[in-house]
Amino acid sequence: MTRHILTGSRVFTGERILEGHSVVLDAGRIAAVVPRHEAPVGLSTRELPADTLLAPGFIDLQVNGAGGVLFNDSPTVDAALAIASTLRRSGTTSLLPTFITDAPERTRLACDAAARALEQPGSGVLGVHLEGPFISPERPGVHAPQHIRQPGAEDLVSLVALSERLVRAGGRLLMTLAPERVEDLFLQKLSASGAVLFAGHTAASYERTVQSLASGVRGFTHLFNAMPPVQGRQPGPVVAGFESDDAWCGVIVDGAHVHPANLRQLLKAKPRGKVFLVTDAMPPVGTQETTFTLYGQSILRRDGRLVTEDGTLAGADIDLASAVRNTVRLLGVPLEEALRMASLYPARLLGLESQLGGLAPGQRANLALLRDDVSVLATWVDGNEQWH
Repeated sequence: MTRHILTGSRVFTGERILEGHSVVLDAGRIAAVVPRHEAPVGLSTRELPADTLLAPGFIDLQVNGAGGVLFNDSPTVDAALAIASTLRRSGTTSLLPTFITDAPERTRLACDAAARALEQPGSGVLGVHLEGPFISPERPGVHAPQHIRQPGAEDLVSLVALSERLVRAGGRLLMTLAPERVEDLFLQKLSASGAVLFAGHTAASYERTVQSLASGVRGFTHLFNAMPPVQGRQPGPVVAGFESDDAWCGVIVDGAHVHPANLRQLLKAKPRGKVFLVTDAMPPVGTQETTFTLYGQSILRRDGRLVTEDGTLAGADIDLASAVRNTVRLLGVPLEEALRMASLYPARLLGLESQLGGLAPGQRANLALLRDDVSVLATWVDGNEQWH
């Protein structure tokens, strides 16, 4: 169907919920959102259940794997597409496959695969998130210490070329690094290429973190996690994240990575729209698997957590629909705002809000049809409909 109508459900535009409205799709884009009685006549019409909500599709900027696939194990186009396909069932219509600290050659393979996946129409892939290798050996989390390193001149050249390639294709490079391991000139040049730089897996002081925010770092990867705790005389990167009105903060709302009280305080401190949801999803998400292998070690799925045998968290066992539910239930956030944290705000961070994150004429028809419990009934990716 080229031009057709979705009607019958409530509609969340990204700003407000509308009753009695229809959405007109045309060639994979949103053509109009109009009162139902004003919808064009003579078009094919999909009648949606009255007890559902048609909303912008979710955008996940930190996805290591899903559906039994780990991007680090299989840095290929097929793997990126398989992960995207699995997460579509939970409302994620756009994502950044995330490749964590690894050998340089495998990192290059992952970057090329993500770029080629982005170039495929309707893939749902928006680029790539490189989480490492320029992170702190003091705060590695589950990352492989042998591959953690500081960048060289050749790294800057290749990353700028990758970022520019992704931008030309309508995507982005998101890179997590430790500010204390990278010089300001590196940050400035990479940021100028269109890359989005985040601080994470860092032992940086408060002062160095603030300096990096002035040099091109724009936010924080899973704030609180893999960072020093806040101390009276050492506020560290966490307080820098709280304090900066401009800095974005990605958070994992699974009840395991960060205590809900800390997240509630973060939401009080930050300007509205600067905190967004990520999953940090791993291969068991979307499956019944109870273990998987990362860097040759077994990761166990236990009580909603993914942990090494010594108890270190290794990604998260969550999808974005669950994160939205948790944000409402654990943090007391209204549903509309929780939905924005999973769609509009990630789109704004990437500078893609004219294309994604809302339901307005001209935007891509990336949609999720939600039940009252935020379970997902159907999705549309560039207008391609899939029922789940």
